[in-house]
Amino acid sequence: MALLEVQNLHTQIKLKRSVVQAVDGISFSVEAGETIGIVGESGCGKTMTAMSIMRLLPNGGSSPDGSIFLDGRDLLQLDDDEMAGVRGNEIGMIFQDPMTSLNPTMTIGRQISESVRIHRGAGKAEAHARAVEVLNLVGMPSPQQRARDYPHQLSGGMRQRAMIAMALANEPKLLIADEPTTALDVTVQKQILELIDSLRERLDMAVILVTHDLGVIAGRADRVNVMYAGRIVETTRTERLYANPRHPYTEALFDSLPERGAESGTRLYSIPGLPPDLTDPPAACRFAPRCRYAQADCRAQDPPNRVDEVGHEFACFHPVGAAERAGEEVTVTLTEKTSSEEIPSTEIGEVLLEVTDLVKDYPITKGLLRRQIGTVSAVAGVSFTIRKGETVGLVGESGCGKTTVAKLLVGLEESTGGSMVFGGPGKGVDMAAVKPAKRRALSRDVQMMFQDSYAAMDPRMRVQTVVREPLDIQKIGSKQEREDRIRTLFDQVGLPVSALERYPHEFSGGQRQRVGFARALAPAPKLIVADEPVSALDVSIQSQVLNLMKDLQAELGLSYLFISHDLSVVRYLSDRIGVMYLGKLVEIGPADAVYARPVHHYTRGLLDTIPVADPEVEKAKAAAGIAGELPSAINPPSGCRFRTRCPAAQELCAQVEPTLSDYGTEGHQAACHFPLWE
Repeated sequence: MALLEVQNLHTQIKLKRSVVQAVDGISFSVEAGETIGIVGESGCGKTMTAMSIMRLLPNGGSSPDGSIFLDGRDLLQLDDDEMAGVRGNEIGMIFQDPMTSLNPTMTIGRQISESVRIHRGAGKAEAHARAVEVLNLVGMPSPQQRARDYPHQLSGGMRQRAMIAMALANEPKLLIADEPTTALDVTVQKQILELIDSLRERLDMAVILVTHDLGVIAGRADRVNVMYAGRIVETTRTERLYANPRHPYTEALFDSLPERGAESGTRLYSIPGLPPDLTDPPAACRFAPRCRYAQADCRAQDPPNRVDEVGHEFACFHPVGAAERAGEEVTVTLTEKTSSEEIPSTEIGEVLLEVTDLVKDYPITKGLLRRQIGTVSAVAGVSFTIRKGETVGLVGESGCGKTTVAKLLVGLEESTGGSMVFGGPGKGVDMAAVKPAKRRALSRDVQMMFQDSYAAMDPRMRVQTVVREPLDIQKIGSKQEREDRIRTLFDQVGLPVSALERYPHEFSGGQRQRVGFARALAPAPKLIVADEPVSALDVSIQSQVLNLMKDLQAELGLSYLFISHDLSVVRYLSDRIGVMYLGKLVEIGPADAVYARPVHHYTRGLLDTIPVADPEVEKAKAAAGIAGELPSAINPPSGCRFRTRCPAAQELCAQVEPTLSDYGTEGHQAACHFPLWE
């Protein structure tokens, strides 16, 4: 008998005038010691399935039908007190955003020990000892000290470890991880996933891994459930799904991956349209309006679930892939279904921006007189150029200085040293040296796309005002010309003009990012600094935004500085890639050269940690990656700043700081005493 058995589960959310069918008749099971993946776009029902199992539904939420058996007990039949004894004891959960899930007024140790005291009846000292024990179990550095810290005193990766420790404090039978790595950079993401995997093996614990990242699932899950519009549309073993997806929706998700476009040189496949409104779901196939293979029967009736001889289950009248027979090995590989249209190219011209020895130090002060006691070295002598029509990608871990560089370029921070000459050598203006009034005029030419488009907009303003605001501030054109301009911009970014009257909260995440793009384009800039613009988006929405950025670059001759921790995305969009580590640029060169043949050990480590949508590749690189924690920028290591984590470090690395040197391809440079190749 399976540890968890979900049978015909329906979850509804009652609104004022309608009812959302958030989960609509799903069934699946999880064995002890097994990892099940649940993937799909935002709004498909992944998180609502997890919350239904925990019985932590939002206001108006209910599970009126079906059953959820845990070790033979139906959780839907338990009263509130009985269910409270299950949560945190038999079932643990890692929430998507630990900062909002942890109590900011309580220390980490107290929050973990509280669960132990409630479920095990332990005393205060015993519960605290258990909290320190599980913090050590999840690899938290200095667990005794961290138990006394508050959530805001920890890094993102440490907060996620604290959340895992809390979920594991009572050694649950089942762990539910809801997007546990979405906001983390690739190195911390890999550490967290490996931690969950090792704890599963050690404790013989079942895991439900909820994510929209196909690479995360590839090397971790035994079986995968693909969800769409509240239903499971395909389920099978992980290797079989990745080698031979049968449902068109699953195939479309794979085709949207940025590595596909970068390898083939074609546009990313973009799933058209939006998921259906679940207050009134269609009676026919729910994916039919967006499916490239849909036929008349798909639009007339709902397809039943089909199971082939090897147990591969899918709900489709016209499946893709190849039918399999029992005893046959899976030899089919994903066919390239992306558009044959090439990625639009932009003519690269003369140098538009030249950054030389850029420095940004933040003072650390103490006492009433704010006496300076130290310095945070955020950016330490960074140099690069961006040409007209070129995209330069900037990658690295959180805390490496990428966003600080972006803020310096757009004038949100003042530099400590160096120059930023905009307009080209001999005729440009040093943005680091001009007065604020002059800098304001230059801001027309350099605009920014923010990571969190919703936080960057005033929620009380209609998007028409949000997009027009830069034009009003810069006094560009007449009132009518400004109105015409924003209508043109909405058309360019693929939004209907009727949407101008909406407020930011009325848009989806991808649509809000388009609004943010329109705002950045409003004053007709020459350079757009894009800071993690697609990191929080589903792969299908991500592909739409990336294609849009490519299209408008070709149409308007834009230049981009594209900042991300995801090298796959950067490779697809960029002409050149720069790699930053602890305030330093350690490697820069043509995108294909940096990706295919890195010189610096840090670049190699980043590449090894990127989740790849291929189970065999993921399992083969299980031990690869970057060891250790990022050093403090207050007291960075001497010589090469990466030496404390570098597998090739020698005595010279501590004594002499390496400088950028040329390697192979023209423009490929790296700063390393002992490079991967000469």
